[in-house]
Amino acid sequence: MPQATPITVSITRTVLPEHHRRFNAWVQAGQELAREWNGYLGSGWIRTAPDSNEWHVLYRFADAKSLRAWDESDERRWWMDSAAELVETTRVEHRTGIEGWFEPPGEQSISIPETVVPPRWKQAVSIFLPFFPLSLLSNFLLVPLLKDWPLVFAVLLNICILTPLMTYIFLPATTRLLRPWLHKPRRRP
Repeated sequence: MPQATPITVSITRTVLPEHHRRFNAWVQAGQELAREWNGYLGSGWIRTAPDSNEWHVLYRFADAKSLRAWDESDERRWWMDSAAELVETTRVEHRTGIEGWFEPPGEQSISIPETVVPPRWKQAVSIFLPFFPLSLLSNFLLVPLLKDWPLVFAVLLNICILTPLMTYIFLPATTRLLRPWLHKPRRRP
């Protein structure tokens, strides 16, 4: 049986300046409602700067099923409606693991469910595609130079070279090239 993956939701909200104290009370009320919900793991909120009207609210659930149940609940709907004149939601992100790589760069506003997070098998394919040839090339070039090195140091050097290359060059380029395939909406059964 596959293990459930916790999901963190990050929401950026713009709060009208005269409503910051009411917003704090509103968020605390939402925390109290969610705290009783099955699968709730915690939440918090921070302000971008002391004089900013932008707030970042985070909450975490044990799995997608319990998050969906909370998101679709009457309690949450009532709570959200109670702040209609206080806030504007400007960004929503769901994060479970490596899909942060697959967010379109420069997106100013992401709304769920419009954002399509690729299934993990597509994420794995898009990591494999640049990693295999890069690893092969690295081994071809480095093994002759490092053959007398202890294995742990040879692997460490290889990883220290490959990690920044993957992080800053190859994975962003691959996800950009594969974006139409990665973000193709899933068919509903």
